[in-house]
Amino acid sequence: MDTPQITRREALQWVLAAGATFAVSPYSAFAADGAAPVTGKPYGTDALLNKTYAPGDLWPLTLSDDQKKNVTALCDLIIPEDEKSPAASTVGVPAFIDEWISAPYANQLADRGVVLKGLAWIDTESQKRFGKPFAELSVVQRTKIADDIHHAPDAKPEFQEAAGFFATFRDLAASGFYTTPVGMKDVGYIGNVPLQRFAGPPKAILEKFGLAGA
Repeated sequence: MDTPQITRREALQWVLAAGATFAVSPYSAFAADGAAPVTGKPYGTDALLNKTYAPGDLWPLTLSDDQKKNVTALCDLIIPEDEKSPAASTVGVPAFIDEWISAPYANQLADRGVVLKGLAWIDTESQKRFGKPFAELSVVQRTKIADDIHHAPDAKPEFQEAAGFFATFRDLAASGFYTTPVGMKDVGYIGNVPLQRFAGPPKAILEKFGLAGA
């Protein structure tokens, strides 16, 4: 599946929205040493988000075509299409991840080396096990690799670093997906919408916190 085309403005808005809520992963796997440096400059505190930016206007994007394919495959393995919502790539999550790891800010720089080295590892592992790039594997084959790295406490010693990458990537994919309208709808987030009336907190909640008689 090709990554959908979204405007640079949309991707930048996602970076800002996710950055407000996304915590740096506790895993230090695949440290940034050796990763290609970021050459872009911060856009400051007053970005013009009503402007459509072209790639390179603020900072160069990072992912190659092959890396984008692997990112798309891994995003859709983590958040596949189901009866409630589409797959992560359908709403542009790979583009969000590319924007995130290309941005010259502390959280993004911390994740850059983790993601780039993790993508290299997962492709090498795919070739070793199945003789194909990760993006060309079947869902069953991709799942076999993910099963070994999806939970760091249960991962074998040889997969500990890769599990750190998976934890960071999974958090990024979720941050990208659940800051889109589709993702917010998926979890039932209503947001700032007008209500005809507000009946107050549910009685059960008030009772739980000892406020039922307040």
